[in-house]
Amino acid sequence: MKRGSRHNHPREWRTNMKRIISLIAAALLLTATATTGMAATLKCTVTSIDQGTVVLDCGDKATTLKAGDTIKVKTEKAKGAIEGC
Repeated sequence: MKRGSRHNHPREWRTNMKRIISLIAAALLLTATATTGMAATLKCTVTSIDQGTVVLDCGDKATTLKAGDTIKVKTEKAKGAIEGC
């Protein structure tokens, strides 16, 4: 190797490359995990309830759901009248 070369020490160069590749891999994994964790929000109306089965009307957005999907239902809280002094 030439004196004054940028990569005088092949071991250091390999170690640095391993660190860079590890950082890139970690960034890609974080990005992939973050995008799969996002869930869609749908506003639906309960149309009927029959022996533990709830039927929802979600309009055009229902196409984003598939049979067997797990969903989380959050009801809207009724706003009561606020009385002042």
